[in-house]
Amino acid sequence: MQNAIEFNQVCKRYPDFFLDHLDLKLPVGQVMGLVGVNGAGKSTALRLILGLIQPDAGSVDVLGYRLPENQVLAKENIGYAAEDMRLYRNENLRWHMQFIQSIFPSWDPLYAEHLLKRFDMNAEQKTSGYSHGQRVKASLILLLARRPRLVILDEPTTGLDPVSRYEVLAELAEILRDENRSVLFSSHSTQDVEQLSDSITFLHKGKTLACQDKETYIGSWRRILCSGSLVNPLDIPGIAELKSNGSLHEIKVRDFDDSVLAKLGASGLAVSQVERMTLEQIFIASVREVARK
Repeated sequence: MQNAIEFNQVCKRYPDFFLDHLDLKLPVGQVMGLVGVNGAGKSTALRLILGLIQPDAGSVDVLGYRLPENQVLAKENIGYAAEDMRLYRNENLRWHMQFIQSIFPSWDPLYAEHLLKRFDMNAEQKTSGYSHGQRVKASLILLLARRPRLVILDEPTTGLDPVSRYEVLAELAEILRDENRSVLFSSHSTQDVEQLSDSITFLHKGKTLACQDKETYIGSWRRILCSGSLVNPLDIPGIAELKSNGSLHEIKVRDFDDSVLAKLGASGLAVSQVERMTLEQIFIASVREVARK
């Protein structure tokens, strides 16, 4: 399968940060959620994809083009939006739309009008009077109406009120049905990533904690509640977190299968509850596990 984005052993070093041999593959037509705390390496990865910086080692290919050498060809089909995108304050949205249309032949005027209605935006209003949510919506209109093959969204829902966030996510969910469009969705909100993504990539301190199909990855984790006496440390692979309060224990485990329950029973623990975990719970448990090592 062709990849819209492909990192092969990519390294990038700064005085206080190192992106450490990152492998990342986003197949054409899929949505990847890029998750990590501040300083994890998300912004560095996005800059590499956009050709703004070059790797110290390894290779970056976007839409079949090697970067940064061929970034101009790649950028013709890349659409980028961030929550802090700037607009010309003395112009209205219609001016911005006409400006983008003059640059990109792929501009779809009918789809642009659809987005205006969907986001309840007045194209004749000057952007100086826009709220934060309106600026985000305007940026998405200018991006999406170009019909880019690769969409890069950097924290697109940060700071949005609940109604605006719902509208943005609903429209994104609709456009993501296009099998020819690929999306890299970087966000602090694991809820948004869980809702929209096909695959998950966790970055932490420049390293990959996980890169896997979303359903498979989430489905492999469990939160287990049990009781009993813990005399020795549990010799069970995949335990990411163990909390005890007297004889009550909460265990978060990856790569779960029935053998885990059998091993807990053999250790003298009585299992009372086994639950699936949300992506947010998994992310927190993974980061805490790394911090303890």
